[in-house]
Amino acid sequence: MTTTDILTVATRPRLENHPLRRLLSRPEIGALVAALAVMIFFSVYTTSFMSLAGAGVWLESASTFGIMAVAVALLMIGGEFDLSAGVMTGFSALIVGVLTTGYGLNIWVAALVSLVIALGVGALNGWMVMRTGLPSFIITLATMFILAGMNLAVTKLVTGQVAIQGMRQVPFYDTIQPLFGASLSIGGGTFYVSVLWWIVITGLATWVLLRTRSGNWIFAVGGQVNSARQVGVPVMTTKIALFMTTAGAGWLVGMISLFRTSTVQANTGFGQEFIYIICAVVGGCLMTGGFGSAIGAALGALIYGMVFQGITFAQWDTNWLRTFLGVMLLFAVLLNHYVRTRGGAAR
Repeated sequence: MTTTDILTVATRPRLENHPLRRLLSRPEIGALVAALAVMIFFSVYTTSFMSLAGAGVWLESASTFGIMAVAVALLMIGGEFDLSAGVMTGFSALIVGVLTTGYGLNIWVAALVSLVIALGVGALNGWMVMRTGLPSFIITLATMFILAGMNLAVTKLVTGQVAIQGMRQVPFYDTIQPLFGASLSIGGGTFYVSVLWWIVITGLATWVLLRTRSGNWIFAVGGQVNSARQVGVPVMTTKIALFMTTAGAGWLVGMISLFRTSTVQANTGFGQEFIYIICAVVGGCLMTGGFGSAIGAALGALIYGMVFQGITFAQWDTNWLRTFLGVMLLFAVLLNHYVRTRGGAAR
């Protein structure tokens, strides 16, 4: 062995364990840097952005996207997609609206029925994906259109219009509204309980991924599903549970939307599933599964919320938001590919 070879072998462990390399290997580091950059930019560009009033606006916007992005990130880490996640938010809220205003059902019971139905749809998605072997993209795309059609047709059939209104007149509305739609005014800013839900969901998802056996299963089924099955990982149960998680998150966001505004449109949530996926990818999730972070997805949603409201505060044309989303997605994919390639080379 030459002197050069000896030096290479001797220094390799130190390079692999270098703090900077370990830091860059974290899936959420890119989203954290981007979030800080966006925050600084809009703070300099417009003075209202970092005021309490401004922070309340973009945190509220980011929170509902963040709840869904975290759930979608778990599913993506598990190697699957759910294109029905967006329309599920409107579907679950419309169920509550129809059952209470159209049939007089107790609002708490209606919310519970909505949750059970949402979880059932999620379980059905997961079961069909696993039983048929078809891509989850196709299965959930079909589910998305089925639910979207039902939202419009059933709502119009029951109410004669494509929206549910008058929820404030429903008995016991005031008892459930604070759980999902409460707000607190601080120094001229309004902060909604959805932000607290967002933090709790992100913390819970992070704990599951990093501290539980179920988290190991999620990474395993997304990375090497055949190997995971061979070592005894319950692949079908894990993936069905992940689809139920995205459906449950859709229900939660639906309740937040319904009880914050006391109304819901039949097209609520349609098309937003791609935003959730973008937030998860920006947060470090690989499109191929097996790698990602709940915190990263939450940061991706924070970036979206800040940009969405920052563009409004700056009085720019809001059509630029889609351009930014495309650039953000492309940059995130390239960054994630670079980090994973360097990580693989190091190993």
